[in-house]
Amino acid sequence: MSTTEHVVIIGNGVAGITAARHIRRISDKKITVISAESDYFFSRTALMYVYMGHMKWEHLKPYEDWFWEENRIELKQAYVEKIEAPSKMLFLRGGKKMSYDQLILATGSVPRFLGWDGEELKGVQGLVSKQDLELLEENTRNCKSAVIVGGGLIGVELAEMLHTRKIPVTMLIREKAFWQNVLPIEDAQLISRHIESQGIVLKHETELKKINGQNGKVTSIETSSEEKLTCDLLGISVGVKPNIAFLEGSEIETDRGILVDAHLQTNLPNVYAIGDCAQHRQPATGRKDIEAVWYTARMMGETVAQTICGKPFVYKPGHWFNSAKFFDIEYQTYGNVSASPGEGEQHFHWQHKDGEKAITIAFEPGTNQFLGINTFGIRMRHEVFDRWLTEERDLEYVLSHLREANFDPEFYDRYEKEIFSSFKEKV
Repeated sequence: MSTTEHVVIIGNGVAGITAARHIRRISDKKITVISAESDYFFSRTALMYVYMGHMKWEHLKPYEDWFWEENRIELKQAYVEKIEAPSKMLFLRGGKKMSYDQLILATGSVPRFLGWDGEELKGVQGLVSKQDLELLEENTRNCKSAVIVGGGLIGVELAEMLHTRKIPVTMLIREKAFWQNVLPIEDAQLISRHIESQGIVLKHETELKKINGQNGKVTSIETSSEEKLTCDLLGISVGVKPNIAFLEGSEIETDRGILVDAHLQTNLPNVYAIGDCAQHRQPATGRKDIEAVWYTARMMGETVAQTICGKPFVYKPGHWFNSAKFFDIEYQTYGNVSASPGEGEQHFHWQHKDGEKAITIAFEPGTNQFLGINTFGIRMRHEVFDRWLTEERDLEYVLSHLREANFDPEFYDRYEKEIFSSFKEKV
């Protein structure tokens, strides 16, 4: 490999850093990672624990500071304002330039705002970046009450963070139950009940109508049910969108995200996009064209590294999976479990009497083929469900072998027998 070929990666999140590490592992290319967010790569999923006092900022760095120089990965803190593809030139804020031979765009996501009047007021913010966390520290100083618009994973994280500071929180949820656009209604209702049990006020089927402010700062909001709520902080968690505004006017084709093919290449040679900012022209069956998830970002980083180094790899995300935490309830999902199943999908739901443990299994009517599972409060093994999905096992097989998938320590209570008995009663 030529030591003069220069790979530039814009973005030092998990996608960009995974690409850099794997390129270095198999090549001697010159690697530069540019980020305007932070000096070093950090674990974004752990940002909340810094605010909650469980961790310090330096604990979020998976690698020692010497790692980058040791592995000849140059880190540059800068903001890219423009990409000039014909000359393979990047224009940085402050007037500096940088050339590249191959370019990887890994610019991640930014909070999605919906154009409300007053959304620019101080105290109105999202939560994605290091800067958002720093802004939250500033905005919650002497904060007496907060409102969060939207639910989802960011919304519940923000609610938990504020709750640890004893800041009263009200959440406006558009659906009948929490995250019902993703979870089946029984699962969504379980999560709603649990969040409310923590002291969070949930206002279901309620949307933000108006943001009020005084002296440039948010003071209250008005809801679709004509209710006025005072607040010093308004958290926006109605989703994220690809961070691609700086590409406007470039020759790189974009839609909602940066359009890429099966090799994660854009419409331009030697320019790739990975992670949250990438939009797949032809997504894999059952997958979305944009997936803002940690593990897919990592997989794309590994994939593009091979292609960059002369071994073209097609991105294959495999079976869908994800995990999260709703206060005290751990959530895992494997395969496809639709929020509103159609004719080709049926659900088996079991819930423990304590209201904090449950599973929902999706299967195909007629064949009973296993399609996916949601688990709450019971830890499961990814590799077991991944194998069962590949083997196209049926529902009864999955339920009768559920103990194999249980990841909880041996001394934990087990629920497989109760779950299987419940299934037998229903059939």
